[in-house]
Amino acid sequence: TERAEADAAFEEARAALAGLPDADAARRAVDAARARLTESRRQENAARNRIAQQRAAQDQRAKRLDILRREAADWAERARDAQSRLTDLAARREAAGAALQALAGSPDPSQLKRAAFEAREAAGAFHKTASERLAAAIRAAESARGEARAREAALAAAREDAVRREAMIAQADHDWGTIAETILQRLGADPALPEVAEATPEAAERARRRFERLTRERDEMGPVNLRAEIELAGIESQIAVIERERDDIAGAIAKLRGSIGHLNREGRERLSAVFTEVDRHFQALFTRMFGGGRAHLALVGSDDPLLAGLEIYTQPPGKKLATLSLLSGGEQALTALSLIFAVFRCNPAPISVLDEVDAPLDDANVERFCDLLDDVARETGTRVLVVTHHHLTMARMDRLYGVTMQERGVSRLLSVDLTRAVAMAETGDAAIAAE
Repeated sequence: TERAEADAAFEEARAALAGLPDADAARRAVDAARARLTESRRQENAARNRIAQQRAAQDQRAKRLDILRREAADWAERARDAQSRLTDLAARREAAGAALQALAGSPDPSQLKRAAFEAREAAGAFHKTASERLAAAIRAAESARGEARAREAALAAAREDAVRREAMIAQADHDWGTIAETILQRLGADPALPEVAEATPEAAERARRRFERLTRERDEMGPVNLRAEIELAGIESQIAVIERERDDIAGAIAKLRGSIGHLNREGRERLSAVFTEVDRHFQALFTRMFGGGRAHLALVGSDDPLLAGLEIYTQPPGKKLATLSLLSGGEQALTALSLIFAVFRCNPAPISVLDEVDAPLDDANVERFCDLLDDVARETGTRVLVVTHHHLTMARMDRLYGVTMQERGVSRLLSVDLTRAVAMAETGDAAIAAE
């Protein structure tokens, strides 16, 4: 009776074993996962290509935006020049009107006012058009940046999904190895049911306990992956591809390091040449600004010019050689001006703007500063714009621009051509002397 019960229990266990999930369904699920992984990689490559295209388009837009900004600045400068010319023309018109009034009476100024009004309207319309084009370019650039950020986020999500799937594949491979090892340890290479030596209650109890233990161990092992070898071959092929890509990346890194070394060598050569030229101009300008003394530049902190710092050593007339920080405020200002114009002489620009650089200087040093500006403008052809409140500096300029408020709350821009004013004053003195 106990043996019959054991046989019945064994048949129930066999029926339960037959009712386990189908291996073909698991195989199809693995195939579907592999197909999704392939599609994810294809989408990742497509996203990378789109991001590269978007970055190239963004660079083109940035270049175009820079060009538009420069054009807008040029047109703004032209508008200011036109406004200055209109102011000069208005002054000439007033002088001509006074002369004509003395000769033949006062003419009708409506034509001149109409022409000036039309010129201002044309300049305003052009400025508005340029501003609209600049705003459109800025909006396009912002839209491109937003799209590029969205593409990068999608690429990051695709990469995370690919990494997660590769982790799942690795875990499945590990589980397969664990199950195979457990089967080999527990049942051997060719598992088979043992023969019953004797039909006793103790043997039946032992068989029942062993059957329950084996069933429990089988349930704990989980389903068996029958495609483990095929998946292992696929993973090994992927590892080979990754190793080839690693070798390609190592070669690219070596080439990149060689290019960086070449750029560093060229940068050191160019920096050394420019530093020597700047130092030569700085020594000459320092001696000229101080009326004597000596100074030089030095690279400190490292033998590599690209990593070294810059130190300025100065020795004004009658003083010891010291660093820039030990000089007075006026001496530091003159030294800084000498260094700025030394760099400027190496690479002159068409326009130079100086804002209150003569504030810490006394009258004698202001004269030297103005002489230096005259020489720079004459040698390099640079138009120098100086923002200043010093009367000596203003007296040495060719043209003055200022703002006055004759009426409260109403500002007016004034322009004075000192060269013409001097010529007119000399003409008036000659006329008075002739009378």
